[in-house]
Amino acid sequence: MRDSDLDDLFAEARTRAPAPSEALMARVLADAATHQPRPAAAPVRVARPSSGWSSWFAGLRGGALAGAGMMTATLAGVWIGFAQPSSMVSVTDALWQGAVQQIDVVELQPSLDLFPSLDGFMSEG
Repeated sequence: MRDSDLDDLFAEARTRAPAPSEALMARVLADAATHQPRPAAAPVRVARPSSGWSSWFAGLRGGALAGAGMMTATLAGVWIGFAQPSSMVSVTDALWQGAVQQIDVVELQPSLDLFPSLDGFMSEG
């Protein structure tokens, strides 16, 4: 047998390839279907009940932790501004050295009272 005879046999085998039976194809496809990955179930999102406008406002401003930080900074600023410690007075005097004079308030429209007085409500009797 020569090499060309073997090549002829392989060429003939390629042209007459046997078709798989229907039963074999059904078993192969059934086996392939069992090994297919299943789609993951979508996670169920549970809606949290709203606590009202306070939770909405806290979420708008960055949450409760950010709100607590802003409130602390606000209260510290009011406290330092209202009850100025003596050490701050000395720092202010050192910076300004008494150069600031009293600023007079000038009324641009004396007849227009934008901020009414509460003196009428505060009087006794």
